[in-house]
Amino acid sequence: MRVLIATDGSDYSKAAIAESCRFVIQPDSTEIKVVSAFEDAIPLAAEPFAISAEYYQKMDDALHDQANAFISEAAADIRTHFPGKDLKLTTEILRGSPDQQIIEKAKEWNADLIVVGSHGRGFWGRMLGSVSDGVVHHAPCSVLVVRKSSS
Repeated sequence: MRVLIATDGSDYSKAAIAESCRFVIQPDSTEIKVVSAFEDAIPLAAEPFAISAEYYQKMDDALHDQANAFISEAAADIRTHFPGKDLKLTTEILRGSPDQQIIEKAKEWNADLIVVGSHGRGFWGRMLGSVSDGVVHHAPCSVLVVRKSSS
């Protein structure tokens, strides 16, 4: 089984990782890919308030570093759940709209299952662009959406 786990570093993503480790991942027969996606920093204004290209590059670098930290932490969490096991685990940073990038990576990698966390924002959150909602409706495979318990 090939399981693609998407993380944004939130407690919701951490709950999805924990749930994956409890019910989905069988270390001897599961390939795991942990991904985190970020969108490019978009210039906000033109003259006279233009911000330098260097500033945007620093923002882009910071977003990339943050995504790298998210996937590194997630991979470490998964390995902690399976001590002494030789996991087939890879990580990747995706650039672009998170839901679209997760879907494309799942297609490219031939994932059997995508695991995402849900912030549980309801109707208005979905209207504004829920990543989990976008993945559920357009994924090429099954999707497990994990809600963080309120306890």
